[in-house]
Amino acid sequence: MVPALKPVDRPAGLGDQVYRTLREYLGSHVIVPGQRLQEAPLAIQLGVSRTPVREALARLESEGLISADGRSFTVPVLSDADVDEIYELRGMLEPAALAQVAASGADAEALAGIAAALKDAEAAERASDAEAFIEANARFHAAWHALVANRRLLRAIDLCAGHVRFLRVLTLNRAAARKAALAGMRGILAVLRKRDAERAIPVMREHLRTARHHLRLVLDDIEREAAGRREAAAGARPR
Repeated sequence: MVPALKPVDRPAGLGDQVYRTLREYLGSHVIVPGQRLQEAPLAIQLGVSRTPVREALARLESEGLISADGRSFTVPVLSDADVDEIYELRGMLEPAALAQVAASGADAEALAGIAAALKDAEAAERASDAEAFIEANARFHAAWHALVANRRLLRAIDLCAGHVRFLRVLTLNRAAARKAALAGMRGILAVLRKRDAERAIPVMREHLRTARHHLRLVLDDIEREAAGRREAAAGARPR
């Protein structure tokens, strides 16, 4: 059972409110990797029926923030070694993909879509709106991924990215990570506009290096907070 969750208010759009509440608990590490989430206990703790909880869990799963585990859901667990392996693969795949797209040349309409997503991400960052930034960031990458001609290469990229989607969402809740992501997004758009396949490779490698750095910061924070909770629980046990 998820610990110490407060019941939510009951206005219209309860499913959306439950979704936002659980998403906030994920982002603040109250709900931690490895934790099992089940409809009935969550409904009791949040003071709602199971239907809005079911809707919220399905939405969180569709975003990659939790994964189905039998009749319940689990928050994904990734170690430092997992992240290193995933980013090693991404480092092989994504620079090559971006270079291919740059070399083939994106048409004006495609570039406009990528630029619009970047503009929305910049506006979200100015407003300190992490949720809007995450959505715009996802659109940005989906837009240039749509230009990758090699579908097998794209599927491999999507598989690797999917493994860290949960942590990426947590990461982009932080202003420093969003600023770093913006720098990478601007670099990607620049090489696509210039059709600079050679420059695309180091640009993407740097973007991935920075993303991995911020992901590891998130992992470190999660582990420190978990250790603190374990120590507090141990200290509270009767001797």
